[in-house]
Amino acid sequence: MTTSIIEVETNGVERIPDADRTARPVDLFRLAFGGANTFATCVLGAFPILFGLSFWQGLAATVLGLLVGALLLAPMSLFGPRNGTNNAVSSSAHLGVHGRVVGSFLSLLTAVAFFSISVWSSGDALVGGAHRLVNVPESDITYGIAYAIFAGLVLVVCVYGFRFMLLVNKIAVVAASALFILGAFAFAGDFDAGYAGSFASTADPLFWPSFVGAALIVLSNPVSFGAFLGDWSRYIPADTPRRRILGAAFLAQLATLLPFVFGLATASIIATKAARYIDPDAPNYVGGLLAISPGWYFLPLCLIALIGGLSTGTTALYGTGLDVSSVFTRFSRVQSTFFIGALSIAFIFFGRFALNLAQSISTFATLIITCTAPWMIVMALGYVTRRGWYDTDALQVFNRRQTGGRYWFNHGWNWRGLATWLLSASVALLFTNLPGQFVGPLGNLANGTDISLPVGLILAAVLYLGLLTVFPEPRAVYGPDGPRFVRASDTPVPPITSTDEEPAPEPAAAL
Repeated sequence: MTTSIIEVETNGVERIPDADRTARPVDLFRLAFGGANTFATCVLGAFPILFGLSFWQGLAATVLGLLVGALLLAPMSLFGPRNGTNNAVSSSAHLGVHGRVVGSFLSLLTAVAFFSISVWSSGDALVGGAHRLVNVPESDITYGIAYAIFAGLVLVVCVYGFRFMLLVNKIAVVAASALFILGAFAFAGDFDAGYAGSFASTADPLFWPSFVGAALIVLSNPVSFGAFLGDWSRYIPADTPRRRILGAAFLAQLATLLPFVFGLATASIIATKAARYIDPDAPNYVGGLLAISPGWYFLPLCLIALIGGLSTGTTALYGTGLDVSSVFTRFSRVQSTFFIGALSIAFIFFGRFALNLAQSISTFATLIITCTAPWMIVMALGYVTRRGWYDTDALQVFNRRQTGGRYWFNHGWNWRGLATWLLSASVALLFTNLPGQFVGPLGNLANGTDISLPVGLILAAVLYLGLLTVFPEPRAVYGPDGPRFVRASDTPVPPITSTDEEPAPEPAAAL
């Protein structure tokens, strides 16, 4: 039975029935692109200019970050159609039925960060535009009211659920894209592709740290979808060709060049015509954009803020409310959404009025990459070694408060995937280099360049495949065709049971 868009969604993280899985890859494209085709992405797109890069250097960093991020993200779209549930639940197959809480934690971190960026940027744009249009005062009270109203609207859409969210994003993709294209005409006269930035040449010792830092912030946008991409793709039928699903996820990120380049180009104009708004100590991209914008474009800017912000906020908050309901099963999806929404709104006010906003965004973006990218590697390589085969019933053991099954491993924890994620993320943090914010003990080994991402990715891939080979998993987790590239053990798996008696873990010999 098809759910109406005005009917509150009751589905949790249990497997979506085949009859309800009527979404298409194009719907995944709309949600992923719509969730990033927003003002918040423009803010991220402005960071290369904030870091001192020229327009063309910033464009190169943006394209590099998007390509790498899209390649990392695309495989995360395959779990939803295969298992009919979200990615955190699917991660039970690789981290254990209890270890899947890692995915829930990453989803929460990502949702709070990007929901906050969305409300901050959109609220600032709405207040600033209203001030220029009808002289609404710009004060902390006005901003607070704008944030509260905007966050409330996002919360309402999330409560109604997937169908309503899909409708919002269908509108947002077309409307926001048209308004961004209109912006090209609004700023064409002031734009100079020859904007030189702060570096005379790439030989400047600060150039590469700035270039890599800018690319990492751009890359954080696609990576931020990794933990909850399955929230939307789970409505796609299981027999949909994988290449179409992968293509939808990949192209959705490439399409975000539109808001990224809008942010990059307008930031270069702000740096030239209203440089006080690009002060590294107190940057204000939204204020600068309003300062350089022609009067007739104020209303379109407000519409971008409203439409795009709703899209970003809903895609971030919906998945976390869904996942929290699976961890704390006494709460429904709606109750969990309200709870996480309330926490996020509190963080929004604290971050906006008590912290340095630009530094908060930069720090969050980097931490999201550092923690999420190794988890995504475990998931992607796990999918490859399992040949895409999963036991959908065993994935739901945790949610049903059962024990046993193919993914029970050691008391519900698969130490191979967990150790890979924890060690890779921890080592990557040691190489993090965010000048003035966070510099790890090994952050200066590459002359100040942040190499945390390649270190984390390479270490995760090598460590995970090595552990699967040296300490093989039970043959039963691989399905009828057996493992690919790694070995399997003959360790039996305990049956699924609803009793309080916990099944025996894998024997020590199998470890």
